[in-house]
Parts: sequence; structure tokens; C-alpha cells
Amino acid sequence: MLNVNEELEQAAAEYKSNRKFVSRLRNRPPANLDRQVHDLHDRVFSEIDCLDCANCCKTTSPIFRDIDIDRLSRHLGIRPAELVERHLHLDNEGDYVLNVAPCPFLGPDNYCSVYAARPRACREYPHTDRKNMLQILPLTLRNTLVCPAVARILRRLRK
Repeated sequence: MLNVNEELEQAAAEYKSNRKFVSRLRNRPPANLDRQVHDLHDRVFSEIDCLDCANCCKTTSPIFRDIDIDRLSRHLGIRPAELVERHLHLDNEGDYVLNVAPCPFLGPDNYCSVYAARPRACREYPHTDRKNMLQILPLTLRNTLVCPAVARILRRLRK
């Protein structure tokens, strides 16, 4: 069983080492970085079930693009303006984000009540199966403090 707190404490303790490792990777990336990360992604997510954790949904907000707002408001049967008024605000970068954490659509069982209509950022999180991992290494580093799976992926990549 996943112990989220222990995993995140270990990730915080490793953050400085991970930051140095990411810096070295960015300066001298291996030619097969994407394949290495994707292989680790598959292995780690065979070990970790997001429903045991949901820390991303409990602590962070995805960015909601217009298409996400439209899809989610349709799913909820409300106008996009109503969705924004009830649940979203503009952050200091001009992006729509949730008003509160945990996500208001997260159930006590860690299931998402709007899973089929969730924002793209949620669909793609934690981004460790994307192409061009080199470009998002800083994001991956930050995500080690939120997602135990990302912390494991980076830990194993360091070895």
C-alpha cells in the first residue's frame, strides 16, 4: 500500500539532489531520455494507483483553458460563465484555476466526479509520458513534491 506522506517526505529530502540531477540532464541530455522516462512511467504506474493518493487533486489546481471550461460546463449542465463564477478565478499569470483545494470534484474515495470531462491538464498529469521530456524537466522536478509516482520516476532515473 502506498504511504503518500512517507513518499512525499522522501521526495522533499531528495529535492536538492534531484535539482542538481535535472540541471545536469538539461546540460547533457541522453539521446534516449524520453524512452527512459516513459519506461519508468509505465513501471511506476504499475506499482502506484492514483486512487490511493490523489494528492495532485488535493493540493494543486490544473489550468482550465476555454475548451476545458466549455467541456466541463456542458458535462455539468451549466453555462460556462456559471462554472467560472462558482469554481474558478484568474491567477496572477492570467490562467483560470480552481478557487479551492482540494478540487471540488474530488470525492472522499478519491474518484473524480467529472472524470470524463476533466481538464486537459488533469488528463495529462503528471506529464511523464509526454514527448520532449527535456523541455519539461523543471516541471517534472516540481511535480516530485506533489506526486509520489514522479518522485519514484526521477529517483530511478538518477540511478
